[in-house]
Amino acid sequence: MGELQVEHFLFLSAALFIVGMMGVLIRRNLLIIFMCVELMVTAANMSLVAFGWQMNSLRGQAFAIFTVAVAAAEAAVGLAIVIALSRRVRTVDVDEFRTLRD
Repeated sequence: MGELQVEHFLFLSAALFIVGMMGVLIRRNLLIIFMCVELMVTAANMSLVAFGWQMNSLRGQAFAIFTVAVAAAEAAVGLAIVIALSRRVRTVDVDEFRTLRD
């Protein structure tokens, strides 16, 4: 077959990012949208590591570790907001949350 090249990792990263983006744009469930955003962050991390691997540098891994830490904080805050809103409205449908503007 051959060795894995950086293009393989970038193609996989792009595919994961597109799947996450389509999930954010199409789905109405707030928890699934939240998981799709996390999938997009993971795809970005994969591309950072792939570029770092291609350049024989640890900078890509350092940026990926930083973005994992930011994603963990975002997950904690995001889930707290989702739980608070779902307790108030009793649903996780995005269309129901739009009624809170009134």
